[in-house]
Amino acid sequence: MDVFGSHWENHFERISEDWRARVTQEDVVLIPGDISWAMQLGAAVEDLRRIGGLPGRILILRGNHDYWWSSLTQLRACLPENMIAVQNDACAIGPYVFCGTRGWTIPPAAGAQEKDEKLYRREAMRLEMSLKEARRLSQGRSIVAMMHYPPLLPENLRTGTAFTRLLSDYGVRRCVYGHLHGQSVQRGFSGGYQGVRYDLVSCDALGFRLLEVTPEEE
Repeated sequence: MDVFGSHWENHFERISEDWRARVTQEDVVLIPGDISWAMQLGAAVEDLRRIGGLPGRILILRGNHDYWWSSLTQLRACLPENMIAVQNDACAIGPYVFCGTRGWTIPPAAGAQEKDEKLYRREAMRLEMSLKEARRLSQGRSIVAMMHYPPLLPENLRTGTAFTRLLSDYGVRRCVYGHLHGQSVQRGFSGGYQGVRYDLVSCDALGFRLLEVTPEEE
């Protein structure tokens, strides 16, 4: 990652140091995508194991650069015991239910093409699948969502997006997302919107430290 700037040097070691200092085995850690540069699952296993060696229950979501993430069955078969892959579904851990989807570029973004509209709609459908499962599992639990792409940007605050409407309608309390790096982190939105708290949690946006997320926080 240091090809993207000197601030990325030793980024995994820096994240790991903060992680070990703050996370217990009972905590849940959310990683919303772009996990490994590997192209095939076999080549990504070493990265997954390094992450799985850190404490906590770790939930991962597919990012746009996770080309190694193809067969969900094969992926789940090789994950460390403390790692769970979320894809079109949800999982309940303690008093919380976790769900989410990758997301996509929100039209009409600059340079967006017709295919982007189709992918955007498809990802909205996948998000609703995940939210329906989260609602089924909730039974009074708070729902926390992960997305890789931003579910909204500052320019979407007036009208909202297909993603924000679904997250609000299903009673999600917190949503974390990544994807934005470098100068792009300035375009991220962190704050409350229509009953949901959104946070940009990409590594460099957080200074390579973890963000503590509690659904009760406004």
